[in-house]
Amino acid sequence: MSRRHQPKGFEILYEDKDVIVGSKAAGSLAVAALWNKEDTIHAALNMYVRKGNARSKKCVFVVHRLDQATSGVMLFAKTGQAQTFLKDNWTTTKKIYYAIVHGRLAQKSGTISSHLIEDEDYVMRSTTDSAKGKLAHTAYTVIKETESFSLLKVDLLTGRKNQIRVHLADQGHPVVGDDKYGKIDSAHKRLALHSQALSFIHPFSGKRLTFTAPVPEYFTKLIGPWASSTIGHNED
Repeated sequence: MSRRHQPKGFEILYEDKDVIVGSKAAGSLAVAALWNKEDTIHAALNMYVRKGNARSKKCVFVVHRLDQATSGVMLFAKTGQAQTFLKDNWTTTKKIYYAIVHGRLAQKSGTISSHLIEDEDYVMRSTTDSAKGKLAHTAYTVIKETESFSLLKVDLLTGRKNQIRVHLADQGHPVVGDDKYGKIDSAHKRLALHSQALSFIHPFSGKRLTFTAPVPEYFTKLIGPWASSTIGHNED
């Protein structure tokens, strides 16, 4: 696998003729945004598959998104057909995150559900108007607690924009470092949200593939070490 044109902030974990799976660094913009359409992992991966040939028309296709401040596993398709398959079968994809939140949750596991809507300032919020919002479900389990923080393993059952951050903030336990939905905290400026595992059906082989990204050291600094058995997830 050629690494010459591999984008900064995206460590390629696996690649074949249909997909590219990688680990995104926190702070790297995954796909084009209103304020930045060029300096993205998506654009850099296009250059990667073109191997620097400006005349090449090869490109990669967006399957899902991660917030700029979120780290972890991310998947791209290398053909339009693969993209269509992955999107059509996205409900079979399993997405596991780790989040460190402020405080201790009264319920140590559960599922948070609400309808999410985006306002004119591009901020997501829960709404009681089911006709306007899109239903979102976030399952969580508390893995470890300290006096100030809780480490959660989050099963993202749906994939709405900023879903985990909104749902946890709704519970009064915003993600550490989330100044958009939580609180400004000068001591913890980095968002403590990590896409730890992604399991999907391969568009060509039909086999289920699972990839994990190591949890950033930042998490250990906030919460301390925890049992390695809590890292990753197994297929049935």
